[in-house]
Amino acid sequence: MITYYDDRSVQVTSTAIRVDGRAYPLAEIGLVWHRRGSRSWRVLAGRGAIGAALAGPLVAAVVGIAVAVWLHRSPTVTIAIVGASVLVGLAVGPIADFLFNHLDRSYDRGSRQRELWVRWRDRPVLLLRTGDAQRFGQIYRAVQRAMEYTGPPPRTGRDTGPSPWTVRRNAVGSAQNGPRPGGRR
Repeated sequence: MITYYDDRSVQVTSTAIRVDGRAYPLAEIGLVWHRRGSRSWRVLAGRGAIGAALAGPLVAAVVGIAVAVWLHRSPTVTIAIVGASVLVGLAVGPIADFLFNHLDRSYDRGSRQRELWVRWRDRPVLLLRTGDAQRFGQIYRAVQRAMEYTGPPPRTGRDTGPSPWTVRRNAVGSAQNGPRPGGRR
């Protein structure tokens, strides 16, 4: 048995898909598809808030410099205002890495709910619904690989067939006969 994906709630192997303790044997699955939900405005607003948090100190620094030049005060006061504005602009530096990391993770998770469906025993079954785009992609690709490759059939002494690889073509995507070049599957 080959394991294509395994986490706390989903396991995809060469024999079955297990979701939250329920097993769906690959031999009983006829079709696999996915659906995307509508965008989450909460996620998009969060991304905008991160952008504003990044831009706020920089805008404040530019405004401070403009005000210092516009006031036409003594060089000491102008330099003090410009210096304070530059320090405010530099204050975003230490937090920028944290904010960019958070923004990057929000794009990995995605802004939509995704659903994985299968036709199991001639009826549609929702296997998985998640908002994590990266995890969904890993699971969906694992299901595709599992459906394409059903494993080598048992060999007997009388078997003289050309290839021990069997490929299912009725499930998902396109299929290839035999192992891929380089030995990876």
